Amino acid sequence: MTVKAEDFENNKYIRLSDRILFALEMALDQKDVDISDNLVRALELAMTRNTGGGEFIERRDYPPEIDDALNRLQAIKDEKAAKQNG
Repeated sequence: MTVKAEDFENNKYIRLSDRILFALEMALDQKDVDISDNLVRALELAMTRNTGGGEFIERRDYPPEIDDALNRLQAIKDEKAAKQNG
């Protein structure tokens, strides 16, 4: 599922992680690996803040939307690496 701009207007996606995911999907559409990597870090921080303590271990899986975005990022990285190598 892709987050859409109109969903923000309807307040469907109000969490910070939803907005970061939206920006990540835009960066992926533009094949901007550097921005995407930074947004992934921000997304991880947004999703894990205020959880556990110093010994906390995340055991939940990412939602499918985030898995899809991470897979897209890896595919873009693989594509760029293939072009550079040959």
